[in-house]
Amino acid sequence: MILLDKKQSIASPTLVPGQEAFGRGERTELTIGLINNMPDGALKATERQFARLLSGAAGQARIHLHCFSLPSVSRSPQARAHIDKEYSSIAELGRLKIDGLIVTGAEPNGCTLSQEALWRELTDIIDWARTNTRSTIWSCLAAHAAVLHLDGIERQRLPAKCSGIQTCAKVTDDWLTRGLRGPLKVPHSRFNEVRESDLLTHGYQVLTRSNAAGVDIFTKQFDSRFIFFQGHPEYDALSLQREYMRDLARYLAGDRDDYPAIPTNYFDAATEAQLTSFERRAKADRNPTLAAELPGPTLRGDIAAGVAAHVILRNWLAFLGQSPG
Repeated sequence: MILLDKKQSIASPTLVPGQEAFGRGERTELTIGLINNMPDGALKATERQFARLLSGAAGQARIHLHCFSLPSVSRSPQARAHIDKEYSSIAELGRLKIDGLIVTGAEPNGCTLSQEALWRELTDIIDWARTNTRSTIWSCLAAHAAVLHLDGIERQRLPAKCSGIQTCAKVTDDWLTRGLRGPLKVPHSRFNEVRESDLLTHGYQVLTRSNAAGVDIFTKQFDSRFIFFQGHPEYDALSLQREYMRDLARYLAGDRDDYPAIPTNYFDAATEAQLTSFERRAKADRNPTLAAELPGPTLRGDIAAGVAAHVILRNWLAFLGQSPG
């Protein structure tokens, strides 16, 4: 059972006193922090996604999950009330003796990362996590911010948004990807990328990549093992659909100038044809009322949502559960 509280306990129903977590001599309890900077529309979904994945990956371990959000991220009154009720204060991060940390991205607003409202707070977290966690996962914009702050690696703007299910393959063997069977189906949703050549020059190790989307997962060892996701392996099956429909509504309302591209390898052929027809109509007669006439989408049957993330999170928890040294 998962309770949404300021100290969430995620336990396998088979856990009994004296059982060990991942192997003989390993710890049965871990404390994980989730710094959730996703926009309001994805805030609760992100909580659910990571809680579900940690629950499924925990085995016999008990996971204490603490959610945080950076105060500089703009929130609606409703989202702020949820955070005030359910989240721990970021000031409590050091006191809680976090074993592992997960830091999500945020919806980009500035042209450069250093112009984002959360930049100063996020770089403080990067510096803290480097010496105060055994391992930290950085997702999407947070990954781009981390490599910029740590090694001066600038993200590069893509010609068009990378959105869809990307086919990724393992580049090298690593404990994090042990048990992953390729090809991997990983959701990506981003306007920018960090290039593999820049990462390799600065000592990063690329674990998975896509021929179409570039680097997927990469790592670097500091005092903490830093793990970086350019994609969103945690996304559930409907996450990209929600983002696409949100962006369509923004276009129809005049809140964005460009028409959003259909996520690749995601909707079935009939849905893609309907959405392409709708795009022609929407561009000819841009009107917010058209949103009510959007076709009911059907996803492809082979998107394999969450499969790679389950293996990655299981391996990550096993690493955190090992006795130091």
